[in-house]
Amino acid sequence: MAARGSVGRLIAGGLALAAAGWALRDVPAELGGRATGERLARMTRSPRFRDGAFHNPVPADPVPATGAPQLLAQLLRDRAGRRPAGPVPLVASPATPPSETGLSAVWYGHATTLVEIEGRRVLFDPVWSERVSPSRLVGPRRLHPLPVPLAELPPLDAVAISHDHYDHLDRATVRALTATQTMPFLVPLGIGAHLERWGVPAPRIIELDWEEEAVVAGLRFTATAARHFSGRTLRRNDTLWGSWAVAGPNRRVFYAGDSGYFDGYARIGAAHGPFDLTLMPIGAYSPAWPDIHMDPEQAVAAHLDLGGRLLLPVHWATFTLAFHPWAEPVDRLWHEAKARDVRLAVPRPGDRIDADAAPQVDPWWEMLTQA
Repeated sequence: MAARGSVGRLIAGGLALAAAGWALRDVPAELGGRATGERLARMTRSPRFRDGAFHNPVPADPVPATGAPQLLAQLLRDRAGRRPAGPVPLVASPATPPSETGLSAVWYGHATTLVEIEGRRVLFDPVWSERVSPSRLVGPRRLHPLPVPLAELPPLDAVAISHDHYDHLDRATVRALTATQTMPFLVPLGIGAHLERWGVPAPRIIELDWEEEAVVAGLRFTATAARHFSGRTLRRNDTLWGSWAVAGPNRRVFYAGDSGYFDGYARIGAAHGPFDLTLMPIGAYSPAWPDIHMDPEQAVAAHLDLGGRLLLPVHWATFTLAFHPWAEPVDRLWHEAKARDVRLAVPRPGDRIDADAAPQVDPWWEMLTQA
């Protein structure tokens, strides 16, 4: 019996090792590519590139790499309140032809948002994977499912990426969109090396420095500044990060990506606004990294700097990336928006909001707040 038990343990151990090996086999590819040749030469010509890395317009201290294990340990220890108390309500909005004159948005969770602007569809920072990590075994896991499968997305005119962190640039999603859609990817400098390694054809990659622009499907995309950092390994800032200003003939949208608050928002608003819709990150803030993520009050201030007319909050609800309670970002945002008379839409994941409609904020998240 003892021998039989030992054999069983050996088999179980072997199966566990095999499963771990299977799950880890894609990690090298998940890390992405390194820029070489003309791509690297173009990066080094950027005013933001010096000493082998990109730099913020205003100095910013990211999370110290040496402190990351301690922060992860704290995340694992103190879980109370960082998850919704029940299932997050999802909406499967039907894919209807976008209005040739209107502006609407579908927030799928975290930062992933589909914007329909004057008859065109733009998808920002699409992430359909279960974890935001180079590994399928560890890393932040979804707190709610996607409202729709990736295969059911309507035809896209463009995908815009803000930076190369795992919760914004997802290899599996990029590969699937490359295989099933024909749109180009617009990315900050250097990120094209990741896309090419993952099989995106070079003609479908548009790389821009801040204040460079490209016209796609009749929309003008301008890469704009952000106060953040980049990196898919411990090596940081070897690709550029940023935000996006998207302009049609009459409507304008701003997507902030990830950023700490800085005076650049007023400059972006003056140069490219005012904006009918802003997509502003409100979650994953902490006193430990005040320079690289905004809190909800700063998101409202940035929205006003930009000349925004309707604020749609993103970067909350889907992954636990900081120490604050799950619903705290949207609670604080709702109070600040009311105090400063800011038009606000807080849809359930998957629900379509019309930028021209009178916003009806239903505090649906309150029923999911931990007691």
